[in-house]
Amino acid sequence: MEKPETKPSAHLKNKHTDDLIDHYWGSISYVSSLIKASEIKAGLILSFYGILLNFVYQNINLVLGHFENDTIIYILLTIWFGCAVISIYYSIRCFMPRIESKYDRNIFFFGDVITKFGDIKEFSKTFFSISIDEDQLFDQLGQQIFINAKIANLKFQNVQKALKFLAIQFIFLLIIVLYYISATFI
Repeated sequence: MEKPETKPSAHLKNKHTDDLIDHYWGSISYVSSLIKASEIKAGLILSFYGILLNFVYQNINLVLGHFENDTIIYILLTIWFGCAVISIYYSIRCFMPRIESKYDRNIFFFGDVITKFGDIKEFSKTFFSISIDEDQLFDQLGQQIFINAKIANLKFQNVQKALKFLAIQFIFLLIIVLYYISATFI
């Protein structure tokens, strides 16, 4: 006896769509985790500076007392401090939100949800209509991935610059220590 042909359920029929939605949300989640990682790194850099600058503040009189009229030490300390300020600036800049408004309104962007879709009922209707239209839904999700990736990229650029100036600062700190040792013990 032949089995009657069965139609696939709606869920099986849309399995590819479900997989795509999971893929898009996974991408958004991944990029969001990159944003968090950059902010954690910037926070660690700032914490390090809190400890380092406290140490320097407590011991600066020892160094300056030993080199009262030494121009070289003042130049080195000024460059060292300038690198610290620049590095701290880029670390703080990583935390500063950069919201661009030149993009189309998006149902997944918190700023647009509140300002560009009317009241709660209008947003809810728009959200539902976009959610059931695959083309619009994937377009909105793709735009959000792009915007979040752009934010992550800018944050990592700031962290990279902060680390670069931290490294330069360490080089000058090493030069200062060697200069101090050579002036003190030689």
